[in-house]
Amino acid sequence: MILSPAQARAVATPVATGTEQPLRKIVWRALGTDCSLQFACLEDARAESFATAAKAWVERFEARYSRFRPDSLVSRINAAAGGDWVEVDAEMDQMLALCGSVHFMTQGIIDVTALPLLRLWRFSDPAPSLPAREDVAAAQRLVGWGKVRREPGRVQLPLAGMALDFGGWGKEFAVDAVAQLGVEHGLTSLLVDFGHDIRAVGQPPGRPAWHVGLEDPATPGTARGSVAAVNVGIASSGDYQRGVTIDGRRYGHIIDPRTGWPVANGCVQVTVIAPSCVQAGLLSTSAFVLGPEAGLRLIGETFGAEGRILTQRARHQSRGFYRYEVT
Repeated sequence: MILSPAQARAVATPVATGTEQPLRKIVWRALGTDCSLQFACLEDARAESFATAAKAWVERFEARYSRFRPDSLVSRINAAAGGDWVEVDAEMDQMLALCGSVHFMTQGIIDVTALPLLRLWRFSDPAPSLPAREDVAAAQRLVGWGKVRREPGRVQLPLAGMALDFGGWGKEFAVDAVAQLGVEHGLTSLLVDFGHDIRAVGQPPGRPAWHVGLEDPATPGTARGSVAAVNVGIASSGDYQRGVTIDGRRYGHIIDPRTGWPVANGCVQVTVIAPSCVQAGLLSTSAFVLGPEAGLRLIGETFGAEGRILTQRARHQSRGFYRYEVT
């Protein structure tokens, strides 16, 4: 997914539990990834109610906002690009308003209209090739949140070929929503992990914090260090696993919609801890694109956020990141 913090590589580490509250774990497949819930709850009925509600919420969210579902509301909007206005409900109105806020907050880096660029870069092709520069330029003319026309209750993509993709922050939005759903069910000890985008509520029984391992970019699938999480969101962005090599040069999968080309600034991984998973994901991807200096500045300007940026040669982190590190 283009510029997606869904490439987070924070891995939830199993923890021991106390005897007074069992730590339950539920795993299922949704949103194109593995979703898991770990939570403490004594009552079987309440635990089952929460699990059922969480799965139902995710299913409805995916059915409405996934571009991969031809019958979703997003697909219906995309299919009408260059044509008529599309009527939308109040919920989609709110999501579109959030798109504008996200675009502004990330300096245009997270742009839901960037799908035409994503379609050019076919990283999964067995014999990938570079898109022609004129094709990149043509796709860029279809990209830009400012091109989207909105009125209460309806939206229009004025140019044929324009398309929306909520992949840049949709999964993180779902993580936060399910965490809030858990709180509404009376849970005070909960870890939501959707494809390694994480939200921690409270702490596990008998432990001061959830321990979350941070993947080692040099050895994907293994953890190198960990952080302690209590009432925070965690996300990481990196291009060390997904990418292609063409004519001896490697191109990572994270695309900068402002240039139309993969990011190549030396960043390997960015991890952000913030009050919500959405904030953590947006900041981690944006910082990855901006590079160490500007990326850390963006993280530092966001209240409650701390981050670590790994480059090919160095490690950079915000002043307060050390408070979360587990030694």
